[in-house]
Amino acid sequence: MKILITGSSGFIGGYLVDEFLSAGYDVVGLDNFSKYGPISQTHSESSRFQFVKGDAKEEALLKELLSDCDHFIAGAAMIGGISYFHRLAFDLLAENELITAASFRAAIDAHASGKLQKITVISSSMVYENAETFPTPEGAQLESPPPSSTYGFQKLATEYFALGAWQQYELPYTIVRPFNCVGIGERRATVDEEVLSGNIRLALSHVVPDIVQKVLKGQKPLHLLGDGRQVRHYTYGKDLARGIRCAVEHPEARNEDFNLSTARQTSVLELAELIWKKIHGNQVPFEYVSDEPFPHDVQFRSPDVSKAERVLGFRAETPLEEVLDEVIDWIRAEIEKGTI
Repeated sequence: MKILITGSSGFIGGYLVDEFLSAGYDVVGLDNFSKYGPISQTHSESSRFQFVKGDAKEEALLKELLSDCDHFIAGAAMIGGISYFHRLAFDLLAENELITAASFRAAIDAHASGKLQKITVISSSMVYENAETFPTPEGAQLESPPPSSTYGFQKLATEYFALGAWQQYELPYTIVRPFNCVGIGERRATVDEEVLSGNIRLALSHVVPDIVQKVLKGQKPLHLLGDGRQVRHYTYGKDLARGIRCAVEHPEARNEDFNLSTARQTSVLELAELIWKKIHGNQVPFEYVSDEPFPHDVQFRSPDVSKAERVLGFRAETPLEEVLDEVIDWIRAEIEKGTI
């Protein structure tokens, strides 16, 4: 089997390439390095991995790459931490809409030619930005007020692209919604501007790496964005990649959507204390202050994960404590190299 993964050099993309190579696929990765700049990854030397530097908005390029692919994961997008949502509100909408349209046009063409089986769309938990039901099941995006952020709104639009392509062209699809992916590999984006949290420049406006780097750099009291009561489900990148592969492969995933997440909910304050104790032990008392949060900082995000387990047999089981050990070691090394 051969699969095209766009956004292959991104945070989730790197985990996806490793997952599909490990499962025996031939993998074509497309990325233009627009987020992090040129990077080298361990799978780059694999004989079954072909990397193409290019723009996912180029429909002709996508058609060429999909001409002999069995599957397509549409993962390319302009994406960043929550600081992006306000500062780049128009660009997120406009750029991602162009990428989405090119991806679906190319997929429709490749499926009509007979080889491409379906498109798997990486959506986002932000389609549930204004959800009112918790834990939030698949389908709630159709009953909730639309997302307030342009990023969330465009991700919801991407799901309608999938629906429209099926209705008009019978292009099969699967929609996956990752929740708060954590792991190694996140770096400061090339378009980031300086955002201070206390005396520390934020790395990504993503809560796990930002708290880790602030604690490692000795910030005390620790500055948290908001009151710390925000609830998230922090899901390991390797678990998410495995869940996405299940969604690609499972016959009952055809024309379905799935929340992919750990079932464990954790508040930001609980997360901060856990990281603090892993780095300082009990030698330094935990202290924090609350800073003004960013706009669109959803206070409660908690998915219903029963459908993925029932249909795909997928559960994200890696403990947060184990993931944090890996992330802390990686960020400590990146701080020493000056990349964070």
